[in-house]
Amino acid sequence: MEKRKYNKTLRAEKEDETRLKILEAAMKLHGEVGPARTTISAIADRAGVQRLTVYRHFPEENELLDACSSHWRSLNPPPDPASWRESVAPVDWGLAILSMLYHYYGETAYMWDHCYRDRENVAALREQMKGFDGYLDMLSADALASLPAERRKGKMCQAVARHAVQFSTWQSLSQAGVENSEMAALMDDWLHKCPLS
Repeated sequence: MEKRKYNKTLRAEKEDETRLKILEAAMKLHGEVGPARTTISAIADRAGVQRLTVYRHFPEENELLDACSSHWRSLNPPPDPASWRESVAPVDWGLAILSMLYHYYGETAYMWDHCYRDRENVAALREQMKGFDGYLDMLSADALASLPAERRKGKMCQAVARHAVQFSTWQSLSQAGVENSEMAALMDDWLHKCPLS
């Protein structure tokens, strides 16, 4: 009886190891070529398993994408709102948020670049990224909270806040050679000076 229990435990551990190898392989390929160009064959080769093993662990590609996204987010969490809500004066939230977010984009750009490129072509990815869209909306609202009430309600200020938190904004400024700290200051300044309309 003990031997059977030991063998069952060992088998479960091996299954978990194989599943993790598949997830890590998929995650690396998503970062290198993007989700749309990642094939089950490439994942199997990278993980050192057969294609059938990948399908046994993840019968549907959506399951693999969901698990891979969750695993990647656990390793690369975006800035925690508690970082500014608990330790930064509200008037400085905009600069704090953008500084942390742009640093995060700089560390994870390899993945976001592919995900934003592929999101319209991969339905499951589009669904996955809705959660991050909601997170960016929350950052935008917190950045606006650093402004006086009359500015906070302005259409232009709201548009600037939404624009400031987008990956594409960080990407274009980064490609122009602007440092993260400079772009955070630039966007925060724009937020505080945008027209009241």
